[in-house]
Amino acid sequence: MNKRIAVDLHYFPNLEFFAAIAEADELVFFPEDIYQRQSYFNRTQIRLANKVGTLSVPIQGRRPRISQNEIKIDNEQNWLKVHLRGIQSGYGKAPFYEYYFPYFEKVFEQNLENLWDLNWQMLTICLKLLGMPVKMRVQEKEQNPTWQEDIRGLLMPSVPFSERNYYQPESYFQLFGLDFDPSLSILDLLFCEGPASKSIILKSVKKQ
Repeated sequence: MNKRIAVDLHYFPNLEFFAAIAEADELVFFPEDIYQRQSYFNRTQIRLANKVGTLSVPIQGRRPRISQNEIKIDNEQNWLKVHLRGIQSGYGKAPFYEYYFPYFEKVFEQNLENLWDLNWQMLTICLKLLGMPVKMRVQEKEQNPTWQEDIRGLLMPSVPFSERNYYQPESYFQLFGLDFDPSLSILDLLFCEGPASKSIILKSVKKQ
């Protein structure tokens, strides 16, 4: 039986997300779910030379009760240059940066208007580079529930991963600092470990 997991769509999801979905055959997404502030929908964390930096995609307006697929990126702000500069600064010398970054750069160059579309394309690329053959599907309102597990709303920045049952960090090579940081974007793992990334994620799945 195929394992289907209902999930939120994050911006360059962190390693806990991939540990949580590591055994899934299909991910089910819900574009009409209401946007939650202070979520991973528009933010991720990367490692810089002297700190962990947050990359946040600015959104237009602050309207309450708006569905995720209606969230528009505020492209009048200089966020794209900030993100590209941050990724370059953090990972330009990483072993697999030159091989993997062009995939993401092509999406950035599209100047997409909807954050949902940006996140969807980036996650599709991440799963491909990881070699994880999981399918991605959008759930329509009228469709019957077909998933076995629902983790929507559970992976939130306000609660540490150690309080959930998905992720048990497996350390790997990181460019800066002596202390391993387990809560970073999937970009950190991909750029630093390349083809070994999938096996590291599988080792990071928390034993129940």
